[in-house]
Amino acid sequence: MRHRKGNRKLSKATDQRLALIRSMVRSLYIHGRIEVTLTRAKEVRKMAEKYIAISKKNDLNARRKMEKFLGEKKVVTQVFKTFPERFEGRPGGFTRIIKTGFRKGDAAPLAILELV
Repeated sequence: MRHRKGNRKLSKATDQRLALIRSMVRSLYIHGRIEVTLTRAKEVRKMAEKYIAISKKNDLNARRKMEKFLGEKKVVTQVFKTFPERFEGRPGGFTRIIKTGFRKGDAAPLAILELV
């Protein structure tokens, strides 16, 4: 059963939401950590972990999927050089969410999303 398995909409249209998630995943892969709201961190974590697991396969199909999602070949080559050996013995749980407090303007809960 798949009851209540939907994604968070993040108050955006589908194309905007996917673009936002893609850019955040790209930034996470480049910098290793990003600071975002808690709900966005939870959504980005899903996609980031999915594509790290794909990169561990390290074959042509995995590379093509990653290029299609991220859109930058430099980031994809960096991911395929570092991630398979970095997360070699780890079956999952490649990211960590650390709650940092609340934003001053609207009291939204903030979190740091980082690679383990």
